[in-house]
Amino acid sequence: MDKKQIEISTKVKSDIDKTWEYWTKPEHITRWNSPSDEWHTPKAENDLRKGGRFTFRMEAKDGSAGFDFGGNYDEVKDREFISYTLDDDRKVEVIFDKKDDHILVVEKFEPESQNPEDMQRDGWQAILDNYKKYVENN
Repeated sequence: MDKKQIEISTKVKSDIDKTWEYWTKPEHITRWNSPSDEWHTPKAENDLRKGGRFTFRMEAKDGSAGFDFGGNYDEVKDREFISYTLDDDRKVEVIFDKKDDHILVVEKFEPESQNPEDMQRDGWQAILDNYKKYVENN
């Protein structure tokens, strides 16, 4: 990634197989992919391979707003690394780093220009925190 990027991370107390599966399988993505209780992801499609496409539909539970979040995979290293290009051409990397008692999940993404960077960082971090809770409690 050549452009400016924002980095967020979390430590997930789980094994790499579960951590990876819960990140990549649509039936799990729909359970954790939201920044708050007011939002949800009713639909997720994921073709996890180089050149594959993903689309997640995120909506406010009250029906007031919604959008599709999608892109194409540039690289996938099983249980280690994912990189993709969003539909607006921004690049994202996700690293799964095995530690002794946890998996460190690191996301790096290029910010978009419509919203303040701290707002984007906080939103992506909230989704990552939801992911951590979901993995550790299921």
